[in-house]
Amino acid sequence: MGKTFEEIISMPSDELQERLANLVGLDTYKDKLIKILTILLNPDKLQRWFDKNHPNANNVSSFINRKPPLIILEGDVGCGKTELGTSIGDSVARKEKIEILLYPMSLSSRGEGRVGEMTQLITSGFDEVIEMGKKFLSKTSKKARGAVILLVDEADSLAQSRENNQMHHEDKAGVNAFIRGIDRMGYAKIPAATILCTNRINSIDPALRRRATLVLSFKRPDQQQRFEVLKNPLGSLGLTEKEILDISNVDGSEDGTIDYTFTMSDIIQRLLPEIIIDAFPDSPVTYQKVKSIVSSMKPTPPFHEQ
Repeated sequence: MGKTFEEIISMPSDELQERLANLVGLDTYKDKLIKILTILLNPDKLQRWFDKNHPNANNVSSFINRKPPLIILEGDVGCGKTELGTSIGDSVARKEKIEILLYPMSLSSRGEGRVGEMTQLITSGFDEVIEMGKKFLSKTSKKARGAVILLVDEADSLAQSRENNQMHHEDKAGVNAFIRGIDRMGYAKIPAATILCTNRINSIDPALRRRATLVLSFKRPDQQQRFEVLKNPLGSLGLTEKEILDISNVDGSEDGTIDYTFTMSDIIQRLLPEIIIDAFPDSPVTYQKVKSIVSSMKPTPPFHEQ
């Protein structure tokens, strides 16, 4: 039988703090995600805000408190969804001064096709997360001693829409178990949240999309975001701000044969390493070589749902 989780990660974490800092150009996403996670993991903080600023608005606060602790990050491939979902808890842990455990759900929780296996693995996974969330509840304070984040990457493989006529009965049962798990987390009133990452938002079951407290849509970086990503690494290699600005204006669609641009991972995982490898070991990095490399690089094609 497959396992439900990959390695469980404790935060704060110096590694995740660095990974989050490297996600430049995504400040709007970071700020919104930190706010909603703070509310989901520490609802008493939201209530104190209402008591201070809007003491007569309990009917409004109840709308937020009733929402399941679910966030969906959706968008094109290589735009930073999974990296942000993985590392954002570190910032919340530091701000709230608590431990946060990240539970990355493994795709092996789909099981091997045996009757009831997927349902059993998903149910046991939520059991584990909920039990840990209960342990973080404080008996002496409204503030929890810690919190849990359940991260599901490629969520469409575990939470695909039950409206698909070709969907196997075992998969439908697994999605039902997943939805029940999200609801159970909400009913338990524990410091826990679930983050789903997907590049196929239309394949996610509508019942889950309706339950989401927040859906963040990621797009490929624009010129300003490309500049923010390249500014520090290329600046440290000796390029001027004007040269970096010129390079950031190249988006991969210049030859007119494609209508899509570079993804964030194209820039971080392909362009920057290629710049170093090209110059090593005989010459320094130069503006002319960088411009040549970025001009010849092709963007990763977008994912198209079938």
